[in-house]
Amino acid sequence: MKSKSAGPSVRGKLLCGLLACVFAFGGAQAAPRQTTRSKEKAAAEAARAGIQQKLNALKKDISRTESEKEDAADELADSEEAISDANRSLRELADEQSTTNAKLKDLAAEEARLGNVIAAQKGQLARLLREHYVAGNEDRIKLLLSGDNPNRINRDLQMMAYVSQAQAKLLNALRANLAAVEANHAETQNAQDELEEIAQEQKGQKALLEKEKAKRATLLANLSSKLTDQRKQASRLEQDEQRMSGLVDRLTRLIREQEIAAAAERKRQQELAAARAKAAAEAHERALARAKALREERERLAREAAKEAAKTGKPVKPLPPPKPEPEETQVAEEPPQKAPQRSADTALAADLPSGAFESLRGRLPAPIAGKVVARFGAKRGDGPTWRGMFIKAPEGTDVHAIAAGRVVFANWMRGYGNLIIINHGGEYLSIYGNNQTLMKQAGDAVKPGDVIASAGNTGGNEESGLYFELRHLGKAFDPSGWIRF
Repeated sequence: MKSKSAGPSVRGKLLCGLLACVFAFGGAQAAPRQTTRSKEKAAAEAARAGIQQKLNALKKDISRTESEKEDAADELADSEEAISDANRSLRELADEQSTTNAKLKDLAAEEARLGNVIAAQKGQLARLLREHYVAGNEDRIKLLLSGDNPNRINRDLQMMAYVSQAQAKLLNALRANLAAVEANHAETQNAQDELEEIAQEQKGQKALLEKEKAKRATLLANLSSKLTDQRKQASRLEQDEQRMSGLVDRLTRLIREQEIAAAAERKRQQELAAARAKAAAEAHERALARAKALREERERLAREAAKEAAKTGKPVKPLPPPKPEPEETQVAEEPPQKAPQRSADTALAADLPSGAFESLRGRLPAPIAGKVVARFGAKRGDGPTWRGMFIKAPEGTDVHAIAAGRVVFANWMRGYGNLIIINHGGEYLSIYGNNQTLMKQAGDAVKPGDVIASAGNTGGNEESGLYFELRHLGKAFDPSGWIRF
């Protein structure tokens, strides 16, 4: 018989080889690849393209109806839109950076935990290998040839089988943890790549922002006198109001069409669900009726067999098992479907209960912290009366959504600068103009209090602040009875 010190057993060699394979961890670095963030960002931009295309068409349609084409504020449009985009991108990048840093922290904690688990498993496996080395590979043969009590031999063999199963489970758990560490490393690398992307984008956006601010300052200096003269003309203010009314009317029609289409689709889905439920109930009733008829028939046959057995004195023959019934043809249940992504034709619906906005009358918060310097209905110099309110506030002050809804317009517009319009359902719209930066884009859902913009003086306004309107069925009304200023 072999000496135990002559060398490792065959089984021990196999385990050592398996252990070496398991510990061969941390292979070559993966080739550079596109990060998850880049893929998601590209998908979001593609989904938003249809919405923006439709709203740009509305804006161009309004411009074609203008009789006056030369407005000094139009020369500021590109610069003010670019500043808004750069500021929004910087804020979004800062939010992404914060989220990614938190994710990296969680990944580091998980990696430390997995490291501790793997170290413990390695130690346990090393002890098992040492025991195999000492015991050799002849344990089962020794037991079978020992001539000992067969019950004892069987019990010992079962114990060895349990030990082998435990070893296998340990190895499987170790492999799973090593795979989790690899996945953790890959996710960590992806997060670090995303942070690098964010840093590069921030650098570019900051440079663009400084460039556009300098460009706007130069334009303002050159156009100062021209802007002042144009603001004094009553016809300009009337054109601004007509332009706004035209945009609101078009948006209102578009929203109404989408809500009608959405209601028709909901009704169709409800009718389809009701038809499926009815068909399923009818099939169930038919199955119950067949089962009852079959049961009654078997009971009748059993009674007849019992009578026959009583006459002949023979034992009752058992009835053959019932034949399986053919499956009822039923209306196929449709698998649950994911909610379809909003397209350009469904992007503006508010998805809010009827009367939700009206129920907030008198309890809505102010959209911005500042001083109201112009109120609804007040005379506007020699021009028309104010259709909304102007709230004076420092440049960059956060502008908040007054209630839940969906952004239906977010773009530069003559007379109103960077403008954002929110649909609150029930054909109620809130309008926020003269912003420095638009933080939301058309199609975005907003919650009460969400930051949607920052105050400014775009569109040629003399003072920094927010122009605010409320409209219902396309008509402006006094916000003072609705909002706590």
